[in-house]
Amino acid sequence: MPYQLSDQWRETRALCGRGWDTLRHKGPGQVTFWVIALLVGAAAGFAALVFRLAIHRLQAFVYGTEDVNLLASFAETLPWVYVLLIPVAGGATVGLILQKFTPDGRVRSVSDVIEGAALNDGRVEKKAGIASALCSWITLSTGGSTGREGPVVHIAAMIASSVSNLLRVDGITGRDLLGCAVAAAVSASFNAPIAGALFGLEVVLRHFAFHAFAPIVVASAAGTVINRIYFGDVTEFVLPGTTTVEFYLELPAFFLMGLVCGLVAVLMIKALFWSDSVGTAIQTRLGLPHWLRPAVAGLLLGAIAIAFPHIIGVGYETTSRALSGQLTLSQAFLFAAVKVAAVSITMAGRMGGGVFSPSLMVGALTGLTFGHIATGLFPEQSSVFTLYALAGMGAVAAAVLGAPISTTLIVFELTGDWQTGLAVMVSVSMSTAVASRLVDRSFFLSQLARRNVQLAAGPQAYLLAMFRVQGVMRKPSDEGAADEEACLRMIEQGLYLNAQATLEAALPLFDKSGVAYLPVVTRSGPDDAPVLQGALFHVDALKAYNRALAATAEEEHS
Repeated sequence: MPYQLSDQWRETRALCGRGWDTLRHKGPGQVTFWVIALLVGAAAGFAALVFRLAIHRLQAFVYGTEDVNLLASFAETLPWVYVLLIPVAGGATVGLILQKFTPDGRVRSVSDVIEGAALNDGRVEKKAGIASALCSWITLSTGGSTGREGPVVHIAAMIASSVSNLLRVDGITGRDLLGCAVAAAVSASFNAPIAGALFGLEVVLRHFAFHAFAPIVVASAAGTVINRIYFGDVTEFVLPGTTTVEFYLELPAFFLMGLVCGLVAVLMIKALFWSDSVGTAIQTRLGLPHWLRPAVAGLLLGAIAIAFPHIIGVGYETTSRALSGQLTLSQAFLFAAVKVAAVSITMAGRMGGGVFSPSLMVGALTGLTFGHIATGLFPEQSSVFTLYALAGMGAVAAAVLGAPISTTLIVFELTGDWQTGLAVMVSVSMSTAVASRLVDRSFFLSQLARRNVQLAAGPQAYLLAMFRVQGVMRKPSDEGAADEEACLRMIEQGLYLNAQATLEAALPLFDKSGVAYLPVVTRSGPDDAPVLQGALFHVDALKAYNRALAATAEEEHS
């Protein structure tokens, strides 16, 4: 009897162990994983809801308004000194938080989540992420001109990272959990379950693998349920009347508008990066402390908001006015230009927030401007000019995000208008085609490229940076190690690799030198002599790279 109980106990432990290994390494393909995806989705959806409500509460308190959805109109009635100083106070607070809790004074956002999915097994920073969420909350509540989707996505990514660390899952499972959390957060933020699921696949994971689809859809649905429990089944924007397209005569106009929107998106991206570079140069030249940079940006934003209060916060009121045709041609054009300037100042000031909602506003204003002109020139062959605002909203946002599929769908889900699909699709396709030729795929990937994280070219480009020489080299005691005397001679000639270098630096050196192996060294200090640790063989480097490519291809096509 004792032996039978002992055998059963061992079998139970073995079964649990096999189940645990299956969950850690093959979780996305298991029904059990879908339950975890559901829980992660619910948690991320709840976090997105809380973040949204927190913005509303603080914004209402700071500006003294009862309806934050009409904040731009309400701000016109406030004393100018309030409108000027509120962003300054918010910026100073953000600067102090970033200086204390982040190593580089930079707010984490969507690009960091993309980097975590590609290079860190689906994990993102937590300490800096929490500080970034707090900064974005303050920024969006005190006059910053950005969107809430960036911080919401990173908050969801932190939830997924915590679950991945708790379960000790591998890269594939960790990335899929990350996609689940992001999809749920986007769905909960915009009441857009289809677009949320596709955003997680298209923007974060950057593939549409079958194994990831089901759990991400489950999580996205959970996030949408969280949103609808509180807000109900309502769209973010309500369009007046019906929209129709004179298809055969009017489609060329939407092709042309797509080109214009693509150029506007490129200008917006370039303005964001240019302003950041200028801000850094000015800060360096004047020797300003890091905490003061967001405060200066807040001062500039406050000054602009005195004349143009539509730049405050997410800006859904102005976007709604554009979609309903309540702005004139000159207003639409001017508001779009001022909004781009305000977003650039906010981002250059390192104040926090995302670019999705601003790109929706700029797109709607650009489309409305184009619509006023097009329908004015050809009134008999045109539909209502507000349709151009709808298509422009999707076209600019898709080009900025580099996400034509999810952005097209999110426009439909934000407005509830599925009758104008062809016009939106034509505009989005043209805008993304133009923008992708002029920037590095998207704002997020270009942002990473500026930090020397090259993901736009695909796994074949960035996988080499994931392998350190020290992890691939052969030590002197290993079988088949390199000849030590030959290595020392190569070191004297300056032909060697640092142990902390990556294969990205090693392979070009192999191609240039034509040698079979390279010595790997360490240094105690910059002036100390290099100490031999082993040798990296060219064949070992190529094998490691090939295995990584094969694993990536298997993940993306499974």
